[in-house]
Amino acid sequence: MNHETVGIAVAQFAPGASRQNNLDDIESAARVAARRGARVIVYPEYSSYFVNPFDASLAENAEDLDGPFVQALTALATDLDVVIVAGLLEKADDGRRVRNTVVAVGGDGIRAVYRKLHLYDAFGQRESDWIEAGELAPPQTFVVDGLRFGLMTCYDLRFPEVARLLADAGVDVALVPAEWVRGPLKEHHWQTLLHARAIENTFFVAAADHTPPLGVGHSMIVDPQGVTVAQVGTATDVAVAHVDPHAIARVRRVNPALELRRFRVTPR
Repeated sequence: MNHETVGIAVAQFAPGASRQNNLDDIESAARVAARRGARVIVYPEYSSYFVNPFDASLAENAEDLDGPFVQALTALATDLDVVIVAGLLEKADDGRRVRNTVVAVGGDGIRAVYRKLHLYDAFGQRESDWIEAGELAPPQTFVVDGLRFGLMTCYDLRFPEVARLLADAGVDVALVPAEWVRGPLKEHHWQTLLHARAIENTFFVAAADHTPPLGVGHSMIVDPQGVTVAQVGTATDVAVAHVDPHAIARVRRVNPALELRRFRVTPR
């Protein structure tokens, strides 16, 4: 392992209705990832609590950003000297719906907060019945060992503007907590979109999904040329890639697509 590389892990598991079991799974995966040299560990969307189908228990199990879930992540990040990125249910204003939030937490507390912009009202699902969409805001980023990381969530992956805004913000690695629902061609969509977002923005993408039968699994880390450098199959597991911070500059010298583009992203 080159001392200049940065270890990034994707931790795949199936969050459920037991918040304590979810935290236990998060800790177990974090310790494995840290032993393998990870400095940043990415977990799925809804890591704090998840039920299928959604029901009123979402609001009952939503927390504030200073609640027990984030406190537990902070303690674990402190113990292992890592940054943990995970999805949680955050309390919203109306008391019925919740926010689908991703936090990046280090030993010094919260580094970044992202609230899902594009809700999954597709493929027969209605996430907006239960979730409040995030407000348009500047990209949420943080830096570890010289690499800038940015946040997005699951269905956001189908909207290339989200990743492009991260690239415009100087992000080197896009992190994608997800619950990518299984269905016809969904695994193909997941893999294709992750590779496309990496190729078109010439940056790394690290995505963590739920395990089957609800998720497609296949959490992975993709390099700026669209090559999968680490991947989990369909089991509960951790994959770690030791990425070269200089790889992005090398790829962009050969493929200066961002520099040559003639359009910018503007909010709708």
